[in-house]
Amino acid sequence: MKKILQINSVCGIGSTGRIATDIHQLLLEQGYDSYIAYGRDSTIQDEKIIRIGTKYDNYAHVALTRIYDQHGFGSKKATKDFIKKVEKLNPDIIHLHNIHGYYINIEMLFDYLKEANKPVIWTLHDCWAITGHCAHFDYIQCRKWQTGCGYCPQTSSYPSSYIYDNSSENYIKKQETFTGVKSLTIATPSKWLANLVKDSFLGAYPIKVINNGIDLAAFKPTKSDFRKTFNLEDKFIILGVANVWNAKKGFDYFIELSKRISLNTVIVLVGLTPKQMEKLPKNIIGIRNTRNVQELAKIYSAADVFVNPTLEEVMGTTNIEALACGIPVITFDAGGCSENLNDQCGIVVEKENMDALNKAIETVYNNGKPLYMHHCIKRAKLYKKEDRFNEYISTYTNVT
Repeated sequence: MKKILQINSVCGIGSTGRIATDIHQLLLEQGYDSYIAYGRDSTIQDEKIIRIGTKYDNYAHVALTRIYDQHGFGSKKATKDFIKKVEKLNPDIIHLHNIHGYYINIEMLFDYLKEANKPVIWTLHDCWAITGHCAHFDYIQCRKWQTGCGYCPQTSSYPSSYIYDNSSENYIKKQETFTGVKSLTIATPSKWLANLVKDSFLGAYPIKVINNGIDLAAFKPTKSDFRKTFNLEDKFIILGVANVWNAKKGFDYFIELSKRISLNTVIVLVGLTPKQMEKLPKNIIGIRNTRNVQELAKIYSAADVFVNPTLEEVMGTTNIEALACGIPVITFDAGGCSENLNDQCGIVVEKENMDALNKAIETVYNNGKPLYMHHCIKRAKLYKKEDRFNEYISTYTNVT
């Protein structure tokens, strides 16, 4: 019975936390001895779930980041204590997810990985591993990560530093830390991110694309009284969904779109803050963020088209959730979003092109949702979580 240890910033919550627990569940079902180590905010209590450090360790790491821009280089005691537990646990394979998030010391972790010489899988859910500071750089079209960072234009972005810019030194230290592991395979959720990694200092490692999966038992065409509740029976509904709405997610494009749509069309945005909801135009309905998957599936299913004007996206999971509920998707060509679609289930438009976005909505409006529905559901089946996450289990077998 092989023993697998996953390490992630969170467990059971957030997109990466749910991915880790979904893989954990599959491993248990298939007879593996599975463990998850996490850094903060867990909703799960189990002997196979290991907390790294305490909330006070998190606070200290946050302070180190905010002042000195040394994210990933704090939590020394927490990491030392955790490595002792790992040595005792003695896993056969270690699967890293997000090792940023104010909870672990990356130098100490990778010193252990190099010394232990165990097979390592590292899923990159964003770009933090290959930069001197940021987790995303596509929004501002920064390419410093290809040659070495410094004078970072995003020090105030996650992981925020308000005083020092240590991006140049961070980049050098990450390059030294992350290279030289004998048996490490990198996984990315999209071809887009895989291509970035190939151009980075991690490019010498084997890179495998494993798409994130979704729960097709939950995300499916679902009947509801959503239209009736909001008096939208005769309206063409344009839907947008995000955990956080900001400029990077395309919030401003929905405001502009509201000025262009016809009287029988309405925009519904899920994931807004109360402050954002107060300032919405009359033809935009705002809904707070919901973690109720069934409720979200009902909203998806009630819409006529899903619009994702994101400027920065690794994969575009909301696109796939919408497809699974039977609605066509219009997305900016940002990150891995174009990989979700074909011509039968949606339209990819040039990033930041408002005219093209509006024209694509008119196309779906004229064609009608029924034309796309079957193709959307068929496309979403490519992202069934059990199939996608079983790819990790196959990878575990191949690297041992």
